[in-house]
Amino acid sequence: MKDVKLRFRELSLLVIGSCLFKAFWLYGAVEPLTGESLFWQFSHVDTECYQQFLNEFAACYPTSLNVLQVDNGLFHKAKRLQIPQNIVLLFQPAHSPELNPIERVWEHLKQDLKWELFDNLDHLQTKVAQLLALLTPQIAASLTGYDFILNALSVANIF
Repeated sequence: MKDVKLRFRELSLLVIGSCLFKAFWLYGAVEPLTGESLFWQFSHVDTECYQQFLNEFAACYPTSLNVLQVDNGLFHKAKRLQIPQNIVLLFQPAHSPELNPIERVWEHLKQDLKWELFDNLDHLQTKVAQLLALLTPQIAASLTGYDFILNALSVANIF
């Protein structure tokens, strides 16, 4: 059985206090059929962080061809980016985040965060880690398993 990993995008979370903004970014990928997922926190978004995420992702799933759906962020297309051999980037049309099911995961996480105030970035990061621990494969699959993706996987005889 082939593994196909789809969905990728970053989520920016921030803490606001005394006009000082602190943020971190959550990179993630979810397999839409099984809900298997991988998330990684970074202090910022750039080509080096994205490269590190791709390398970690490729190492976690070395025997499968992994299709990562991405937006058109410059760091997704940087010339110095070295895409691992077991990863294919699938670029979604510009200005169409609704086509990327990982957006539903970010919205799911934000539902539990939007009314909370955090004293500092560490508290926010801890809360996000707790929420990710509660994100079961069943929940992740229900959020990201768009019919058009599951149908394509079925036609390709991937599951």
